[in-house]
Amino acid sequence: MVKKTGSFVISLDFELMWGVRDLGIKDTYGGNILGVHSALPKMLNCFRENGIRATFATVGFLFFHDRKEILDNIPQVSPVYKDQNLSPYSYLHTDVGENYEDDKYHFGLPLLEMIRKTPGQEIGTHTFSHYYCLEEGQTLESFRDDLRSAIQIADKRNIKINSIIFPRNQVNDEYLKLCKEAGITSYRNNELSWLYTARNGSDESLTRRAIRITDSYINLSGHHCYTDEYMASSFPYNIASSRFLRPYSERLKSLETLRLKRITDSMSHAAKNNLTYHLWWHPHNFGINQDQNFSFLEKIFTHYKYLNDRYAFTSLNMSDVAAKLEASHGK
Repeated sequence: MVKKTGSFVISLDFELMWGVRDLGIKDTYGGNILGVHSALPKMLNCFRENGIRATFATVGFLFFHDRKEILDNIPQVSPVYKDQNLSPYSYLHTDVGENYEDDKYHFGLPLLEMIRKTPGQEIGTHTFSHYYCLEEGQTLESFRDDLRSAIQIADKRNIKINSIIFPRNQVNDEYLKLCKEAGITSYRNNELSWLYTARNGSDESLTRRAIRITDSYINLSGHHCYTDEYMASSFPYNIASSRFLRPYSERLKSLETLRLKRITDSMSHAAKNNLTYHLWWHPHNFGINQDQNFSFLEKIFTHYKYLNDRYAFTSLNMSDVAAKLEASHGK
């Protein structure tokens, strides 16, 4: 019998400007987006050196060489959100450059190729268009077409999509059947707490946001580590989030020790109890303050290596976890 051990899962929402486009913050946040082009290669090297396997859930637009290729592959049924600003399709004609060479806010195919060439890294989907699954106006039909387009362009690049991460963590249970039909085996749900229950943008509150920030430094909601039985209780497998890795904040730098302890304590809990701990972030969170963010990440990985040595705590990407669950629990 194989000895049961805990798992350390990392996933990243790879989206560039497509993930924040509707917020109108290019002038204030553009440095973070452009910084991805230097941060992501460093991240991959850090993963390689520390034996880290990760899932990069990638917006479908980032699979294209240029704008014309995107426009030639738009889904037949596009979402008609009540808030029209949420849709990227009119924006494509007015605010997006021609290709990677003249618009690194919206194109990133060379980065995707770096991910594919790095051992242990999985490329999943973050939907085709950064699709908002809980916003008013979305439908099953438009999501089905969006997902189909995401899988088709990935297949064109010889990438098989097995995992999905829903933009803005808007997990819509009605869409999971469509994911299953499309061959997806795992998704990342939110933490099991009222603080993290999926909501659309208009229903989100400042109070919840404030408490979530506090929870990043002080354990208010628990460790959020998961048994194989819990993850395998539905299909696609629910490889739920444990913690969002908040980026370095100059304003909160005096709390960095607490931020690290919040994460490493939960990693230790998972390792000692043969559970799964799932850490996630966006590459653009490392776009600025790179020295501070990578120093913090190295401390996490130092703790991971200690847990790996002592408890056989193992780095797995989302597809690895799904394969393990299928082998032990079926689907």
